[in-house]
Amino acid sequence: MAFPMGTVIDFESGAVARLQRRIAETEAERADLLAFGQGHWTATRSVHEAVLAVIASEHFDSLLRIVTEKWPAILGCDAVALAFVSGKTGFRADDSGMHGVEARLVESLYAERHHTVLRSVDAGHPLFGPCAADLHAEAIIPLHETGRLQSGLLLLGQSQGEAEATPQGTELLDFLGDSLAAMIGRWLPR
Repeated sequence: MAFPMGTVIDFESGAVARLQRRIAETEAERADLLAFGQGHWTATRSVHEAVLAVIASEHFDSLLRIVTEKWPAILGCDAVALAFVSGKTGFRADDSGMHGVEARLVESLYAERHHTVLRSVDAGHPLFGPCAADLHAEAIIPLHETGRLQSGLLLLGQSQGEAEATPQGTELLDFLGDSLAAMIGRWLPR
């Protein structure tokens, strides 16, 4: 097929359209990265603030109050529960106080966890206590053996939203759990 003289094939408009699409995609990716970075910075700051608050605890009871009463506001979650085993006894603490619990329940849930698990649920784990039915996303964070703490779990619950796991987010929560385990090991009554 012959092209008449003077006919020019227009490559420019197609190339410009592709470049404009790519610029728009790049801007959207940039906005997503900025939002992720801001969220990660905020989460890191909250976890550090929570750890500093528990380090300042003066005794075991104040540690429990900080974790169950102050951490929800610091960490931006709706519920915090703590479950652990010392000796042959299991304990569960929430904002209503400390309660006995079957050590087997804590130990079996702990045995399934080497790292933090984030998950969406129809209802929170029973270790949350009475508020469990209102929770739809939870983080279960293992508290590894240290001092007089044999095994334990930190549970964070949200009434709205879905649990999204990212490697950076679960590493941060693992750090929170390790810090709390060290403090519990230090303050746990004999």
